[in-house]
Amino acid sequence: MGFGNRLLVRMAVCVGVALALTSCRDLSPTGSGYERTGDNSVIPSNLKRVSYSDLPGWRDDDVRYALQAFRNSCKAKIQYTGRVVPDRALFEEKCKNLPAASADTATVRAWFESNFQPYQIHTDTGATRGTYTGYYSPVIPACRTKTAVCNEPLMGVPTDGRNYKGVAKKDIVEKQIGRPLYWANIVDVQNIQIQGSGNLKLEDGTDVKLNFAAVNDMPFKSIGEELRARGIRPDGGYSADAVWTYLKANPSLARDVIYKNPRYVYFYESVPPDVIGKLGTPLSKIRSVAMDTDLYTLGMPVYVSTNLSDGRKFRRLMIAQDTGSAIKGWIRADIFFGKGDEAYKYAHGQHANGEMFILMPKVYSYVKPGR
Repeated sequence: MGFGNRLLVRMAVCVGVALALTSCRDLSPTGSGYERTGDNSVIPSNLKRVSYSDLPGWRDDDVRYALQAFRNSCKAKIQYTGRVVPDRALFEEKCKNLPAASADTATVRAWFESNFQPYQIHTDTGATRGTYTGYYSPVIPACRTKTAVCNEPLMGVPTDGRNYKGVAKKDIVEKQIGRPLYWANIVDVQNIQIQGSGNLKLEDGTDVKLNFAAVNDMPFKSIGEELRARGIRPDGGYSADAVWTYLKANPSLARDVIYKNPRYVYFYESVPPDVIGKLGTPLSKIRSVAMDTDLYTLGMPVYVSTNLSDGRKFRRLMIAQDTGSAIKGWIRADIFFGKGDEAYKYAHGQHANGEMFILMPKVYSYVKPGR
């Protein structure tokens, strides 16, 4: 039987059982519980269509900055995977018809409203609120070669074929399973490994950017919890500030404690020195967000409604451009706060509940002038 005949039979089956079944959705590649829009977007049933008036603070956000981040997404090689998947042709169409870089806020807002349909995200249990944390890119002093101060390598993935998957950090470093790119204080190296990227300031003033390349697939173990287990309480408790300060003041203990965390991250150097996310594009300060790639296609616009660590409301249109091993769930995201000490102030204390809305590309009718 040819493909066309098989398709007719399949359609006939759907018609024939229409009285007994509500639909033939289960015959679709996406299965039940999904909505097929007029395009080929895949939208799970726990995403509820809303209007822009339902987005808290929508009209107060300067969405021009989100457009700049979205422009970066349009340059990426997007993987249309996950459980929330935009129609490829529609998404690419939006990218080909972006507003001019000089467009004002009202024009950009109108463009998003005309081209994207917002959906509020609900969890599998129906909850509409989830967790927002933050991350940043540290700036640390570093050296081109090993010194008394720069005593730990920042390494690239090994090129000699040696296996690093399932190998603990201590063994990777001591056996040098990888290519030393630069050297820094072991405490600073641990911080960059946790963040997944970082900026280096070399002795001669050169700025270098290291981005995530690979991980050894070992579990992460909290340094603070290791200190607690040893009965050690730094001044200020177990905050990141307190832990890093204590370890730098106790270098003989630092290496042993840090190596108890077996997870190891490899890096690559980017040129120009931008912070590059999983999508492969530069991240934009407080406009890029890390999300669960098992659920979402990276590159999509996401509206965030939460609070900052200082209690201020944070309501912004952001772009999903990164991910992380701890970022799992429908309403779970990591806000990128930029690089350096100022970004750290916000990122390290960010932990708040909030709502999330995804913007899906929508079909609209184009009428030629004069018709």
